[in-house]
Amino acid sequence: MRSVISPAIILRIREFGESDLLVSFFAEDAGRLKGVAKGARRSRRRFPNCLDLFCLSRMEYVDRGKGDMLFLDSCRLINPFAGLRSDFSALSLGSYMVELTEILFPVGVGDRRMFALLRRAFEALDQGERGDRLRVIFEGRAMSLGGYGIGLECCSRCGRPYEGRGRAVFLRTRGAIGCLRCAKENAMTPSLDPPAMGALALIQSGDWKALRRMGLGPEVVSQIREVLKLHIAYR
Repeated sequence: MRSVISPAIILRIREFGESDLLVSFFAEDAGRLKGVAKGARRSRRRFPNCLDLFCLSRMEYVDRGKGDMLFLDSCRLINPFAGLRSDFSALSLGSYMVELTEILFPVGVGDRRMFALLRRAFEALDQGERGDRLRVIFEGRAMSLGGYGIGLECCSRCGRPYEGRGRAVFLRTRGAIGCLRCAKENAMTPSLDPPAMGALALIQSGDWKALRRMGLGPEVVSQIREVLKLHIAYR
């Protein structure tokens, strides 16, 4: 049995028994976890407004080494992300981000980079950023961290390297690009132009500074969105 203190983002909460809460959270050090907060619905001292949905808290929990259920001892609020929870579109996008995180990262699989991505995305939502731009950045990076990055280096059929010139076609069954010699562009095999290819590569690498310098225009975002939509659905 060991006690752990770690920043964590609250993913889901539900009532458990008369006074307890069952909490699903993503901890910086250990990834997605589940725990019981004993007496959380009555105790303002141990759990002062820190178990609200999507908030960032400093969590203290005990791992008893028996199954995947932890005991939550106490927590302190770091950031409530109030702006996220006060706007329906932000709340919907935040909920989708949580669902994708849960699909990609089983309980107990830790990744500090995924925690950082989720935290940064929630900060952006809290500060008023909305729409497809933030969505594709999150999707592309999360899929890459979860082991489902799109192969962008060369044609997945003939092996010809992509050198940054011309359009490439996305092949969903391969999770990678194809050249126009090997595949035709259509609704199920959408194409990416050089700016979209470069932006997707930066998204998957997590190079936020380069992305900010580059910018993501509506056309680039639209192309990447169509590719990621097919990629996520197929995987």
